[in-house]
Amino acid sequence: MSLKVGGNEMERLLTPREAAEYMAVAPRTIKEWLRKGELSGLKIKNMWRIRKSDLEQFIHQGTPLSFRGGEEGERK
Repeated sequence: MSLKVGGNEMERLLTPREAAEYMAVAPRTIKEWLRKGELSGLKIKNMWRIRKSDLEQFIHQGTPLSFRGGEEGERK
C-alpha cells in the first residue's frame, strides 16, 4: 500500500510490531536491530518506522554469522 503526496507516491511505513509479525520475531528484536543500525529505519520523535523495502532488503541480505552467534565460516 502506498500513499500519494503532491503527485509523488510514498511507501507505507511499518511499525516495529508490524515488521516483527512479518518476520516472525519479537518487536524488541526489530528495535534492537534498528538501534544497532543493522536494519534501516526512521525515528519520528520517539517512534521507529520501517520502510517495507528496507525490511525486504534486510531479509534478502541475510543475517551475518556473528549476529547469529556462529563463528566465521560456520553454518547454522
